[in-house]
Amino acid sequence: MAAVSIQRPFLGWRVVAAAFVLAVFGWGVGFYGPPVYLYAVVERTGWPVSLVSSAVTVHFLCGALVVANLSRLYRTLGVPRVTCLGAALLALGVVGWATADAPWQLFAAALTSGAGWVAMGAAAINTIVSPWFVRRRPAALGLAYNGASIGGVIFSPLWITLMSSVGFFPASLAVGLVMTAVVGLLAALVFSKTPESLGQEPDGGMPDQPAVTPAVRDARPLPGHSLWLDRRFVTLACGMALGLFAQIGLLAHLFSLLAPVLGESSAGLAMGGATLAAIAGRSAVGWMMPVSADRRLVACLSYAGQLLGTVALVTAGNDGGPTLVAGILLFGLGIGNATSLPPLIAQMEFASEDVARVVPLIVAIGQATYAFAPAAFGLLRTGVDGGTEPGAYLFVAAGTVQAAAIACFLRGRRPH
Repeated sequence: MAAVSIQRPFLGWRVVAAAFVLAVFGWGVGFYGPPVYLYAVVERTGWPVSLVSSAVTVHFLCGALVVANLSRLYRTLGVPRVTCLGAALLALGVVGWATADAPWQLFAAALTSGAGWVAMGAAAINTIVSPWFVRRRPAALGLAYNGASIGGVIFSPLWITLMSSVGFFPASLAVGLVMTAVVGLLAALVFSKTPESLGQEPDGGMPDQPAVTPAVRDARPLPGHSLWLDRRFVTLACGMALGLFAQIGLLAHLFSLLAPVLGESSAGLAMGGATLAAIAGRSAVGWMMPVSADRRLVACLSYAGQLLGTVALVTAGNDGGPTLVAGILLFGLGIGNATSLPPLIAQMEFASEDVARVVPLIVAIGQATYAFAPAAFGLLRTGVDGGTEPGAYLFVAAGTVQAAAIACFLRGRRPH
């Protein structure tokens, strides 16, 4: 009697759920955490804000250096080991932030946490999810990246609550242990699996019906340094970097700009509304964007919406009415797409063997750029004439940089 083969359920959506949880910890601890750590370190040590701010910049710059080499680390150690190592380094680094008694210890902690969190960041999520999806990759990545926004919603108040109740060191130790245990479990049970090891096809298709993205059929490989001379790569990297620079720079100061107008409680609600808008915007693009859509144009439309939002914020001025709310929501709708759309553009424009290099590189360039955004916007804010409204200058600056990002994405489009 012939043996009956049992078809296992498609694991791809479980991988997305696991990547979502990974993103919650990665961004919650490694991205939204450092501004809170800055406050806690200054309160505990009395060190200058400029010194501790420099450690935050080092955290992100070190991460950019590591993520640029992430694909090489994956080839050497494998995705599960690199992910576990990243979680352990991030946990160790945060404990270092909580216990540093000298500036050199603080910067050592920043290097450690920066090196760790990128193994749970944008490039890592793309690497984990992409093998499981081709045609449905926008929806899958959109869901996984939403964990980044949820990480901010959960961890920003959680850090404050834990620090005020038990202190920075016990809080960092508890979060680090939980994070390391959860990530280790996910790595062993989920991230260690591949479609090939389970005999499954991307998108859950049948072996005789492989999923193929039409746009990459004629893409030529770009080995070695030829990638850096390719117009599509350069414009994609610059567009992503400029868009993130505008976003991070403005978001770093948005609460303090809104608080005098709306009050602290309402300003906090407004920031939460921007986060919810980011989730809605990313989900809408992921589920509604056609497979054959020009993803650069989609990115341009997303940035154009944010540009309209900055115009509304300039127009609103000190008025806390509907124009201000509309500006915050329009700006928020594009926050998530700035991270999730560039990897999707890379999927359509580059050969499959190049995508694994392109995504970590554009993420690294973007992170190295936005690491300086809060300081640059802060200099602009403090450098304007005291008789003018500093927020207007920040909104105009953000809109100008976003317009430049749109120009980069358009410049890299294929001629029809």
